[in-house]
Amino acid sequence: MTRAEAADMPDDGEFRTPERLRRRASRLLSQVAAQTDRLITDGLARADARKWHYAALASLEEHGPASQATLSRRTGVYRSDMVGVLNELSERGLVERALDPGDRRRNVITITTQGRRHLHRLDKVLDDLHEELLAPLRPAERDQFVRLLTRLLDHHTQQAPPPP
Repeated sequence: MTRAEAADMPDDGEFRTPERLRRRASRLLSQVAAQTDRLITDGLARADARKWHYAALASLEEHGPASQATLSRRTGVYRSDMVGVLNELSERGLVERALDPGDRRRNVITITTQGRRHLHRLDKVLDDLHEELLAPLRPAERDQFVRLLTRLLDHHTQQAPPPP
């Protein structure tokens, strides 16, 4: 019996969740997403970070300096939330803001050397958390699972309008 099944079982041994719900991919994805969110949020908090910190730093390292609006689009973080994320990262010396010489109304954000070191520590934290998350799957199943999730996401995001 899985943990989810055990958690779903009352004292009398009867499952509370109807089997037809337990077979729905949408419900399973939702529940796994909720568990994943808790695992990642808690694990990053122990490393003094948040998901959006990681997303912003990863984007800056991979794609180079960017405006706040560009970072928002790349990471899926709302623009208003991105300001707070960048304030936190800047206060910790992980990113630097500078006026864009081409448009002095906007800032260009750059990851610092300290930010790169922090990002690489977070990579290790996330690697360990993903090991925990995917523990029941064999390595080949993990790769297949990620490929299938990527295909689903790509399919549905190509049809969805861009975020605000």
